[in-house]
Amino acid sequence: MESPDKSLGRFPELASLHAIGSRLKFRQLKLLIAIEDMGSVHRAAELLHMSQPGVSKALKEIEDAMGTTLFARSPQGLIATEMGRCAIRHARLMCASLAHMHEELGALSRGNGLHIAIGTVAGALAAVLANALLAFRRAHPEVRVDLYEDTSAHLLEQLQSGAIDIALCRTSVATHPGLFHFEWLCNEVVGVAASPSHPLTQFETVTLAQASQYPWILFPSHMPLRTLLEREAASQNVSIHSFIETSSTFATALMVHKSHELLALLSGETIDFFERSKVLRRIKLQITSSAEPYGIVTRAGFTQTAAVMRLRDFLRACSTAH
Repeated sequence: MESPDKSLGRFPELASLHAIGSRLKFRQLKLLIAIEDMGSVHRAAELLHMSQPGVSKALKEIEDAMGTTLFARSPQGLIATEMGRCAIRHARLMCASLAHMHEELGALSRGNGLHIAIGTVAGALAAVLANALLAFRRAHPEVRVDLYEDTSAHLLEQLQSGAIDIALCRTSVATHPGLFHFEWLCNEVVGVAASPSHPLTQFETVTLAQASQYPWILFPSHMPLRTLLEREAASQNVSIHSFIETSSTFATALMVHKSHELLALLSGETIDFFERSKVLRRIKLQITSSAEPYGIVTRAGFTQTAAVMRLRDFLRACSTAH
């Protein structure tokens, strides 16, 4: 290990793939992950039920095997170098892949079939994924599906770590877009939602200046719909006043439904669903800024299972129908 300053800009010659493969053990991958997560050799040793000298020795063996320094010392503890972050990212993928393999083997041995883990943003769930999953279920009842709804940023992290197999989201928020394969699926249409009792639902035309007089529930600042609304407001020299910030579509819909004042920008399909249920109403405010499209996102360079490939076919079909 060395200081952070010393490690910057210096990339020693790596060991060969054969040398790394013949010397690296799976438990050492778990050790790398533990050191990054815990931030110190001492805490990693406690987590892994090892001695501190044992962890230090094992880390040196890993760095010797790879031919590069993976962690640097700092006042805050151990910090992964650029090479270390790369190694740990792949270590997480390999650990996740092994866990998936074990789970699938166990499911097959019990006669429970295979499973897919898929993540989605709310707009894609309402517009495409719900129908695609129902059709997929009818065709492949033997496949279990784990479904997660989250922000694009969090879904990409889950996809990168191997926690999910496929995502419906955007890659513009990715720190390293090259890690992912993006297939366009839909251009998202957005609208402004309110409670059926909101005063603005009575107007035939609503301006953003009028809507800005009411409090809003906003998505967090890093989310595309929040960026879109801010861009729209700036173009009209209008200020939007936030009452609550949340990434939860359900929380947004619930709070707007219970209020006579709150407004929220949501995907058009999400508003349509809640409007049919008489939970929300779309006010007649035209958003001129275009929403960023979302698509099918997978890890670049990884071969997908037959089940995932088949699900992609259903997603494409439902997207075309939509």
